Amino acid sequence: MNPESPLARLLTAPVRPGCLRWIGLRPARRAPMLAVEEAALRPGAGLEGDRWRGAATGGRQVTLVAAEHLAAIAGYLGLQAVAPDRLRRNLVVAGLNLPALKGHRFRIGAALLEYSGECHPCSRMEEEFGPGGYTAVRHHGGITARVLEGGAIRLGDAVARI
Repeated sequence: MNPESPLARLLTAPVRPGCLRWIGLRPARRAPMLAVEEAALRPGAGLEGDRWRGAATGGRQVTLVAAEHLAAIAGYLGLQAVAPDRLRRNLVVAGLNLPALKGHRFRIGAALLEYSGECHPCSRMEEEFGPGGYTAVRHHGGITARVLEGGAIRLGDAVARI
């Protein structure tokens, strides 16, 4: 894409930072998530205390979902709210449209991350929410990221595109 095109300029326009609202660790497969107020991100390892065990260069080291999408998913399911641990994502961010991070690096607290893809729902969403759970989460499941520089993250930290 021509970097001078109107679309390229729109895609690289400034983005208002979001805010880290929830941090969840998955200590083991299918174990209840642990909500914490702070955590450490490590390059090639994701969140300390999380069960993720992919390749050190893997793109799914950390998963993020927008708080606004939790509200949308709840609406699609006819619920008042959906708790973040039900989606099993690591981080909930408010005030930032996560697809705006595509092709970019971003900071949360002291850590530097890089967008690595969409976080698609799995069939477990039917198990968690009942019939229609998978469809409710489609295109609202958030994103995946890899950790480039580790550091501490805390609730309330800014989530800012670089």
